[in-house]
Amino acid sequence: MSWCRKASIVALADLPSPAVNAGLVVVPLGATEQHGPHLPLGTDTTIALALATGLALARRDTVVAPPLPYGSSGEHAGFAGTLSIGQDALRLVVTELARSWEGRTLFVCAHGGNAEPLAAAMRDVPDARAWTPTFGGDAHAGRVETSLMLALAPERVGAAREPGNVTPLAELLPALRVAGVRSVAPNGILGDPTGASADEGRELLARAVAELIAFTTDWLGE
Repeated sequence: MSWCRKASIVALADLPSPAVNAGLVVVPLGATEQHGPHLPLGTDTTIALALATGLALARRDTVVAPPLPYGSSGEHAGFAGTLSIGQDALRLVVTELARSWEGRTLFVCAHGGNAEPLAAAMRDVPDARAWTPTFGGDAHAGRVETSLMLALAPERVGAAREPGNVTPLAELLPALRVAGVRSVAPNGILGDPTGASADEGRELLARAVAELIAFTTDWLGE
């Protein structure tokens, strides 16, 4: 699948109100937070939009909403550029967005810190679902996310790709919850981006989009 075909999807923000007839709106959820010294602050938002785009290319009944570029990113406090709206605000925003759409709403989330408020919001809105990719590999700004960005926006990926803390995320979580990412990874990287490649990123994206399409088909009972 080409990742240069965004113009062929139906973008909600480009439509006049009378032209909106889609039954499913897909809302990409990202974040504005540090991703080490080599990736842009909007990495999660870029990935979420790409996944939503992949779904929309496969479904005629789908319109893609403007992405929400802010999330719950408190664990990245202390790094320049990080903007976080916190869990309570994110839960409220997601709930109200779903309630405002007359059809079904699918939130495609590419930031792990959004998981708890997103799950809470889904309990309040019957015609909405949330989906998050499971790329595997390292946790943050490492090989996985660097490969994804090399596939999506290589011009925004820095050349100096230094390794960070490669300890498994499960072992780091207690410290992360107490003192944030900086306490365990001063450079903001949980993983090692040195082996990243655009080819790997394209493979990861294609697999994730296929999983997203299958999830949506199952949810809609098709």
